[in-house]
Amino acid sequence: MDTSDNSRKRLFITTGGRLDRGEDMIKKEMIAMLLAGGQGSRLGVLTSKVAKPAVAFGGKYRIIDFPMSNCINSGIDTVGVLTQYQPLVLNEYIGNGEPWDLDRVHGGVMVLPPYQGKGGAAWYKGTANAIFQNLQYIDRYNPEYVLVLSGDHIYKMDYSKMLADHKKNDADCTIAVLPVPIEQASRFGILNTDEANRIVEFEEKPAHPKSNKASMGIYIFNYKLLKKYLIEDDADPNSHNDFGKNIIPKMLGDGMKMYAYLFEGYWKDVGTVQSLWEANMDLLGRRPKFNLYDRSWRIFFRHNANPPQRIGEKAELINSMVTEGCDINGTVENSVLSGDVKVEEGAVIRNSVIMSGVRICKGAKVEYSIIDHDAVIGEDACVGEEKREGESPLVIGAELCIEAGSVIGGGLMVDGEYLEKAKGAEIK
Repeated sequence: MDTSDNSRKRLFITTGGRLDRGEDMIKKEMIAMLLAGGQGSRLGVLTSKVAKPAVAFGGKYRIIDFPMSNCINSGIDTVGVLTQYQPLVLNEYIGNGEPWDLDRVHGGVMVLPPYQGKGGAAWYKGTANAIFQNLQYIDRYNPEYVLVLSGDHIYKMDYSKMLADHKKNDADCTIAVLPVPIEQASRFGILNTDEANRIVEFEEKPAHPKSNKASMGIYIFNYKLLKKYLIEDDADPNSHNDFGKNIIPKMLGDGMKMYAYLFEGYWKDVGTVQSLWEANMDLLGRRPKFNLYDRSWRIFFRHNANPPQRIGEKAELINSMVTEGCDINGTVENSVLSGDVKVEEGAVIRNSVIMSGVRICKGAKVEYSIIDHDAVIGEDACVGEEKREGESPLVIGAELCIEAGSVIGGGLMVDGEYLEKAKGAEIK
């Protein structure tokens, strides 16, 4: 182990000149702060009991697995995960960080919920405030740089390349950007740059965008400078305490050296049921838009001890992903099935995302739907409809039982209350 002055500092706590304790403080070049407290209200019943980063994805993963795996694959071994809304499932899933090789003595993963300090308890008021409330955690590692991430995007990215670009430009802040179609640019925070990719202007969802460089919400800051701006921002009673609304515009206005880092790979904000469905479908096919089979960049996850899947004699599988523990005796086409899903004889699933533990009974038909974990679709029930332009998939909440013979139309958000109101009637 390197014991040079640059890699290790020894903190001595003294009382009246007497040495009481020595504590090793390992200096990290860069640590990650992962914002994972979002409610994800646009996902409806899928986030009624879990935070958006804990939502299942791709058969065997959760959304947070992707930024967590990106960190360890990029050589970042210290990650603070900031949780807030419905944290129980997410906290339990992260645990000690072992699946991502983040169970470290020095560093590793640390879940950071809001806490009660000397001045009382306070929820995270915004993205910048969430980082501000955890300056003490960051100070433990005395990093040169801090990487700020969102916990609810699907992508693979080497943050070490972004850091190299940051250093090359001698930047104060580097923001990852994604080229988007210009007609969609008004939905994003847009960065306008010069020929050297230095940011000259930031526009939050402009009506008439000047460029198509959309902010991905991924930032690298020089820590000392970031800390200064966070402290000033917290003291401003008129601030929204948000990176996009406050910190970035303020740094830009002060003439800080801010650069865009161009990312050209796959990236998806899965904040709506439509985009979540699309991202799952992007995993399918011989040449998927998003490839989970790249062994040079593995996506790690907390594994459930399910047995192998079983494919029955009368089963038919077409262009689908089927995870461990599934028992398939019907037809599955263009769909993604999580673990322990049961598809009985004569049942048909098409163009759908089925979460863990779901049971599709005999003769049931599922079309263009997302069905959350442990739901039951009764015999001969028909749920969902063929995809139509502009219509979101049907979503059925966790642990619901759809009665035999029921007909549920497309584009709905079905929870227990909805079923009670519609009992005995065809739901359209």
